[in-house]
Amino acid sequence: MKVSSATHTVAAIAIAVLSALPALAATRVCDVKKFGATGDGKTKDTAAIQKAIDACASAKKGGTVEVPAGTFLIAPILLKTNITLHLAKDATLLGSPDHDDYPVITEFREPGHQALVSAVNAENVNITGQGTIDGNGASWWHMMRGAPPSGIPGSGVPRNQAARPRLVVWDHCKHVSLTGVTVKNSPFWTVVPYYSDDIVIRNVRITATLPSPNTDAIDPFSSSNIVIDHVYADVGDDNVAIKSGQPNSPGPDDPSKNITITDCTFEHGHGVSIGSEISGGVQNVHVERVTFKGTDQAIRIKANRDRGADVSNISYQDITMDGVTKASISISEYYPSVMPRGPVAAAPVTRLTPHFHNIRIENVKGINAAWAGAIIGLPESPITDIILKNVHIEAKQGLQIGYADVTTDGLTISTTDGSQPVTFGPEGKIAEVKK
Repeated sequence: MKVSSATHTVAAIAIAVLSALPALAATRVCDVKKFGATGDGKTKDTAAIQKAIDACASAKKGGTVEVPAGTFLIAPILLKTNITLHLAKDATLLGSPDHDDYPVITEFREPGHQALVSAVNAENVNITGQGTIDGNGASWWHMMRGAPPSGIPGSGVPRNQAARPRLVVWDHCKHVSLTGVTVKNSPFWTVVPYYSDDIVIRNVRITATLPSPNTDAIDPFSSSNIVIDHVYADVGDDNVAIKSGQPNSPGPDDPSKNITITDCTFEHGHGVSIGSEISGGVQNVHVERVTFKGTDQAIRIKANRDRGADVSNISYQDITMDGVTKASISISEYYPSVMPRGPVAAAPVTRLTPHFHNIRIENVKGINAAWAGAIIGLPESPITDIILKNVHIEAKQGLQIGYADVTTDGLTISTTDGSQPVTFGPEGKIAEVKK
């Protein structure tokens, strides 16, 4: 019997559909309202949303937790493997204002409060949609300003590092993403991959009402293979801060590496930073096509003798800066200062001595800056192999170089305060490439 090609096609489609049915059946969609969430902005919906997450996670291939339009007041929730949290347009997850709703836990090797949205030891975790995660952080900011330096009495939580919950944390996770949503008003750091791998953060807005202390937008911490793309961030601290270990860390600390930051706009904030806590090192970071508007700083690499390691293969390319209020380029091994206050004696090299090298800054245009910046190394660990190519900065004050070996190709620094465009401290060297 002759069988037509059309019959073959129909049969093939039928087989394909039938073969897909088990996969479709194994992927659940869990609407949080069907699990009891109200979305009225007053009732705490934590338990209902966590039930939806757990129900989806129990399916063979996980599923999607749907958050429809509405304001869902929550305490911390925990995402699981193979879960997509989808926030519809006009959907908001709003952090509870009750500080007791945030348990004190061990996080990042020290006491801290559980983040509003987190995943631990999970894979294939995604947050998508057009909705908002609002940390409702104002009361935490106020508390931090009023707390004594010793921390919050009776909590065991120090004031500056862990007195407030972070907003979105991936802790020892793989294959995670954050796309499309708005994340705002974190009590502390906003989006934090910690010892995690294969991360995409794309088409996201991250904001915090100013002033808002330590509300870093994105803080990769000892994490690798990260894409940060088309992100708008306007926050009260670093727009991005790449970290890999706490000050005075006994180790071991994994490095952060293989990170690309592309096509982003950063306002206010402290720029794209590497450091200051980098006792595990940082390698292979590439920042391209980024605009800084009114930021505190822009290109920034920072450490000190108590928190450094190898920082190498770093590039900033096609960068635009307008109205940087402090340093346009700040590469310093004296954090929290940029410049030492006087002569500095060499110290013994230890595991925590910073070593900055192989850094390329290319195609940069900066206007209306307060300070072109500084490249300042330690006498026992000078900064080496830095290239400034086609860098043009207009600032009140010029560029200062010390304990650093810099090569330039098309560098122009213009100043408006009458100072020298480029000045040198001890052992500062600059070589110009002659065409």
